[in-house]
Amino acid sequence: MGNIVFEYPYLFLLLALFVICEKFCKAKRQRLILPNMPMLKKVAQKQSVLINALKILMVALLVTALASPIKEDEVVVQNDKGYEISLLLDASGSMEQYDKFGIVKNIVLDFLNKREHDKLGLTIFADFAYVAIPLTYDKKSISELLQKIDVGIAGKQRTALYEALFMSSKLFKDSTAKHKIAILLTDGIDNAGTIPLDVAIKTAKKYGIKVYVIGVGGRGDFEPEILEEIAKETGGKFYQASTGERIKAIYDEIDTLEKSEIKANKYVKKHYFYQYPLGAAIALMFLYIFVRRRRYAV
Repeated sequence: MGNIVFEYPYLFLLLALFVICEKFCKAKRQRLILPNMPMLKKVAQKQSVLINALKILMVALLVTALASPIKEDEVVVQNDKGYEISLLLDASGSMEQYDKFGIVKNIVLDFLNKREHDKLGLTIFADFAYVAIPLTYDKKSISELLQKIDVGIAGKQRTALYEALFMSSKLFKDSTAKHKIAILLTDGIDNAGTIPLDVAIKTAKKYGIKVYVIGVGGRGDFEPEILEEIAKETGGKFYQASTGERIKAIYDEIDTLEKSEIKANKYVKKHYFYQYPLGAAIALMFLYIFVRRRRYAV
């Protein structure tokens, strides 16, 4: 939210003009000499102070209304879409070792915060794969859900890797985005047997998805040849990581390689507040008229 500013601040010069006129443009009046003149002068002087104060305040409020106080809010409208990114996370039992899943979650949360203009989705897999959140701009929902997810939510015995790739690829079925990518992280070998590898790869290629694959752990934990094939066939890249620092570096690299270039229109939304000083000025005007009439009626 912006601060209060004035659209026409130069109109406050009218206050200086008013002060000058008050001092040098007074009308000449005829004087009447009456009995008890000193007492009448005291009464008139008190009333004159009140009338002048009302007049000055009324003029100041009118000038403030004319200067048009506003609050400006900058609004950004995107001209173009960012990337559409599907995040695939292995939540099988082996991800419990060395708190791998907890480390990965924190890295992915950091990645989410960097993708300001992108649509993201989340797929979790272990004994079976399921889409936790379809593609959305609501990163807060993804973050909140991701923090609650833990190993075992989809079983602990198997790794439905190909099924996860197949299901996450289906998220892009109706997508018109120019850039579609998937980031698949696993520390295991597909042993669920629910979807063939070639079907999973063909589905990803069908929807134009570039798959970045991250193998976590040693070479005996996953099949690098299979993971490299997935990446190569879809135009992505295969990475190996054995530490949390390396996993973070990989996500940072992917973030750099697939950075959204968003063109945006900016416009300023204005909230007007002139009605408040104007309303106060009108109220003071009636009070000014009332006090002035009473003065001359005495």
